[in-house]
Amino acid sequence: MPRNYMKGARMRRNTPLLTGTLSAFAIGMLLLSGCTTTNEPTAEPEETAAVAETSEPETAIEVEPETAVATSFADNILTLEDRTITINDVKTIAVGEPGNEYGDTPVIAFWYDVTNLSGEDMDATTSWIMAFTAYQDNDPNTLNELNVGSLPDSQFLDTQMATIKEGGTVSNAVSYGLSDETTPVELVASDDLGMTEIGSATFTLN
Repeated sequence: MPRNYMKGARMRRNTPLLTGTLSAFAIGMLLLSGCTTTNEPTAEPEETAAVAETSEPETAIEVEPETAVATSFADNILTLEDRTITINDVKTIAVGEPGNEYGDTPVIAFWYDVTNLSGEDMDATTSWIMAFTAYQDNDPNTLNELNVGSLPDSQFLDTQMATIKEGGTVSNAVSYGLSDETTPVELVASDDLGMTEIGSATFTLN
Protein backbone atom coordinates (compact mmCIF):
# COMPACT_ATOMS: atom_id res chain seq x y z
CA MET A 1 0.00 0.00 0.00
CA PRO A 2 1.42 3.30 -0.93
CA ARG A 3 2.73 5.48 1.91
CA ASN A 4 0.62 8.48 0.93
CA TYR A 5 -2.53 6.42 1.23
CA MET A 6 -1.55 5.30 4.67
CA LYS A 7 -0.89 8.87 5.78
CA GLY A 8 -4.23 10.02 4.46
CA ALA A 9 -5.95 7.17 6.20
CA ARG A 10 -4.36 8.14 9.52
CA MET A 11 -5.42 11.72 9.06
CA ARG A 12 -8.99 10.64 8.32
CA ARG A 13 -9.04 8.50 11.45
CA ASN A 14 -7.75 11.36 13.65
CA THR A 15 -10.02 14.09 12.27
CA PRO A 16 -13.30 12.88 13.84
CA LEU A 17 -11.61 12.70 17.25
CA LEU A 18 -10.31 16.26 16.97
CA THR A 19 -13.62 17.47 15.70
CA GLY A 20 -15.43 15.72 18.51
CA THR A 21 -13.07 17.23 21.03
CA LEU A 22 -13.62 20.75 19.66
CA SER A 23 -17.35 20.19 19.63
CA ALA A 24 -17.36 19.07 23.25
CA PHE A 25 -15.20 22.05 24.23
CA ALA A 26 -17.56 24.48 22.42
CA ILE A 27 -20.63 22.96 24.07
CA GLY A 28 -18.96 23.18 27.43
CA MET A 29 -18.18 26.86 26.89
CA LEU A 30 -21.75 27.55 25.83
CA LEU A 31 -23.09 25.79 28.87
CA LEU A 32 -20.66 27.70 31.10
CA SER A 33 -21.59 31.03 29.52
CA GLY A 34 -25.29 30.14 29.87
CA CYS A 35 -24.92 29.43 33.58
CA THR A 36 -22.94 32.58 34.23
CA THR A 37 -25.11 35.64 35.11
CA THR A 38 -23.99 39.15 35.29
CA ASN A 39 -24.15 40.29 38.94
CA GLU A 40 -24.83 44.03 38.81
CA PRO A 41 -24.38 45.79 42.09
CA THR A 42 -27.75 46.52 43.70
CA ALA A 43 -28.29 49.45 45.92
CA GLU A 44 -29.06 48.35 49.43
CA PRO A 45 -32.26 49.89 50.71
CA GLU A 46 -31.56 52.71 53.04
CA GLU A 47 -32.54 51.83 56.49
CA THR A 48 -34.67 54.55 57.97
CA ALA A 49 -34.06 54.73 61.58
CA ALA A 50 -37.38 54.91 63.27
CA VAL A 51 -37.02 57.63 65.79
CA ALA A 52 -39.47 57.13 68.54
CA GLU A 53 -40.74 60.46 69.58
CA THR A 54 -40.92 60.49 73.29
CA SER A 55 -42.81 63.20 75.02
CA GLU A 56 -43.11 63.73 78.68
CA PRO A 57 -46.64 63.21 79.91
CA GLU A 58 -48.42 66.48 80.43
CA THR A 59 -49.04 67.24 84.02
CA ALA A 60 -52.60 68.31 84.60
CA ILE A 61 -52.67 71.52 86.57
CA GLU A 62 -55.61 71.63 88.85
CA VAL A 63 -57.13 75.07 88.97
CA GLU A 64 -59.29 75.67 91.94
CA PRO A 65 -62.54 77.30 90.92
CA GLU A 66 -62.95 80.80 92.21
CA THR A 67 -65.52 81.14 94.88
CA ALA A 68 -68.14 83.59 93.73
CA VAL A 69 -68.97 86.26 96.25
CA ALA A 70 -72.68 86.57 96.88
CA THR A 71 -73.72 90.15 96.17
CA SER A 72 -76.08 91.76 98.67
CA PHE A 73 -77.19 95.05 100.17
CA ALA A 74 -78.38 94.67 103.73
CA ASP A 75 -77.91 96.53 106.99
CA ASN A 76 -76.32 99.44 105.09
CA ILE A 77 -73.55 97.17 103.73
CA LEU A 78 -73.18 96.55 99.99
CA THR A 79 -71.16 93.46 99.16
CA LEU A 80 -69.88 93.04 95.60
CA GLU A 81 -67.31 90.72 94.07
CA ASP A 82 -64.59 93.37 94.04
CA ARG A 83 -65.50 95.65 96.95
CA THR A 84 -67.69 96.34 99.94
CA ILE A 85 -69.30 99.68 100.78
CA THR A 86 -70.41 100.31 104.33
CA ILE A 87 -72.66 103.30 105.08
CA ASN A 88 -71.70 104.75 108.45
CA ASP A 89 -73.85 107.88 108.73
CA VAL A 90 -76.63 109.79 106.95
CA LYS A 91 -77.57 113.46 107.40
CA THR A 92 -79.74 116.09 105.79
CA ILE A 93 -77.84 119.34 105.30
CA ALA A 94 -79.72 122.58 104.77
CA VAL A 95 -78.55 125.31 102.43
CA GLY A 96 -75.69 127.34 103.89
CA GLU A 97 -74.73 124.79 106.53
CA PRO A 98 -71.27 123.13 106.60
CA GLY A 99 -71.13 120.65 103.77
CA ASN A 100 -73.70 122.58 101.70
CA GLU A 101 -72.28 126.10 101.80
CA TYR A 102 -72.59 126.69 98.08
CA GLY A 103 -75.73 124.76 97.15
CA ASP A 104 -79.18 126.18 96.51
CA THR A 105 -81.18 123.14 97.69
CA PRO A 106 -80.95 120.91 100.76
CA VAL A 107 -78.92 117.71 100.35
CA ILE A 108 -78.83 114.28 101.86
CA ALA A 109 -75.27 113.20 102.66
CA PHE A 110 -73.84 109.69 103.19
CA TRP A 111 -70.58 108.88 104.97
CA TYR A 112 -69.16 105.50 104.01
CA ASP A 113 -66.12 103.20 103.76
CA VAL A 114 -64.95 101.35 100.66
CA THR A 115 -62.83 98.19 100.96
CA ASN A 116 -61.02 96.88 97.87
CA LEU A 117 -61.42 93.08 97.67
CA SER A 118 -59.57 92.72 94.38
CA GLY A 119 -56.38 93.82 92.69
CA GLU A 120 -58.26 96.25 90.46
CA ASP A 121 -57.72 99.99 90.73
CA MET A 122 -60.61 101.80 92.36
CA ASP A 123 -61.33 104.93 94.33
CA ALA A 124 -63.98 105.78 96.90
CA THR A 125 -65.96 108.29 94.82
CA THR A 126 -66.26 106.21 91.64
CA SER A 127 -66.97 103.06 93.66
CA TRP A 128 -70.02 104.70 95.18
CA ILE A 129 -71.37 106.35 92.03
CA MET A 130 -71.06 103.10 90.05
CA ALA A 131 -73.03 101.21 92.71
CA PHE A 132 -75.79 103.51 93.97
CA THR A 133 -78.66 105.54 92.56
CA ALA A 134 -80.84 107.78 94.77
CA TYR A 135 -84.54 108.51 94.19
CA GLN A 136 -87.30 110.59 95.79
CA ASP A 137 -90.72 109.21 94.91
CA ASN A 138 -92.57 112.52 94.72
CA ASP A 139 -93.56 112.56 91.04
CA PRO A 140 -96.75 110.68 90.04
CA ASN A 141 -95.57 110.17 86.46
CA THR A 142 -91.81 109.66 86.39
CA LEU A 143 -88.96 108.38 88.50
CA ASN A 144 -87.28 111.25 90.26
CA GLU A 145 -83.59 110.41 90.22
CA LEU A 146 -81.50 112.71 92.39
CA ASN A 147 -78.32 114.35 91.15
CA VAL A 148 -75.00 113.95 92.91
CA GLY A 149 -73.97 117.12 94.73
CA SER A 150 -70.68 118.49 95.95
CA LEU A 151 -68.44 116.81 98.50
CA PRO A 152 -70.12 117.34 101.89
CA ASP A 153 -67.01 116.83 104.01
CA SER A 154 -63.78 118.68 103.27
CA GLN A 155 -61.63 116.18 105.16
CA PHE A 156 -61.88 113.87 102.13
CA LEU A 157 -60.69 116.38 99.55
CA ASP A 158 -57.33 114.67 99.16
CA THR A 159 -58.52 111.06 99.39
CA GLN A 160 -61.84 110.98 97.53
CA MET A 161 -60.12 109.99 94.27
CA ALA A 162 -57.12 108.16 95.76
CA THR A 163 -56.44 104.61 94.53
CA ILE A 164 -57.38 102.02 97.12
CA LYS A 165 -54.92 99.16 97.52
CA GLU A 166 -56.04 95.57 97.53
CA GLY A 167 -57.40 94.89 100.99
CA GLY A 168 -57.30 98.59 101.83
CA THR A 169 -60.19 100.70 103.12
CA VAL A 170 -60.82 104.39 102.41
CA SER A 171 -63.51 106.62 103.93
CA ASN A 172 -65.45 109.21 101.95
CA ALA A 173 -68.76 111.11 101.73
CA VAL A 174 -71.27 111.90 98.99
CA SER A 175 -74.37 114.10 98.73
CA TYR A 176 -77.54 114.28 96.62
CA GLY A 177 -79.64 117.37 96.00
CA LEU A 178 -83.21 116.98 97.35
CA SER A 179 -86.32 118.01 95.44
CA ASP A 180 -88.25 118.37 98.71
CA GLU A 181 -87.49 118.05 102.43
CA THR A 182 -90.12 115.50 103.39
CA THR A 183 -90.15 112.62 100.88
CA PRO A 184 -87.85 109.77 101.96
CA VAL A 185 -84.85 108.91 99.80
CA GLU A 186 -84.58 105.43 98.37
CA LEU A 187 -81.02 104.27 97.73
CA VAL A 188 -80.86 101.47 95.13
CA ALA A 189 -77.75 99.30 94.84
CA SER A 190 -76.51 97.52 91.72
CA ASP A 191 -73.33 96.32 90.08
CA ASP A 192 -74.13 97.44 86.54
CA LEU A 193 -74.99 101.14 86.75
CA GLY A 194 -78.52 100.54 88.00
CA MET A 195 -79.58 98.00 85.38
CA THR A 196 -79.98 95.14 87.86
CA GLU A 197 -81.06 95.88 91.39
CA ILE A 198 -79.26 94.09 94.19
CA GLY A 199 -81.17 95.69 97.00
CA SER A 200 -82.41 99.03 98.33
CA ALA A 201 -82.74 101.00 101.51
CA THR A 202 -85.04 103.91 102.40
CA PHE A 203 -83.82 106.88 104.45
CA THR A 204 -86.10 109.41 106.08
CA LEU A 205 -85.06 113.05 106.11
CA ASN A 206 -84.12 114.64 109.43
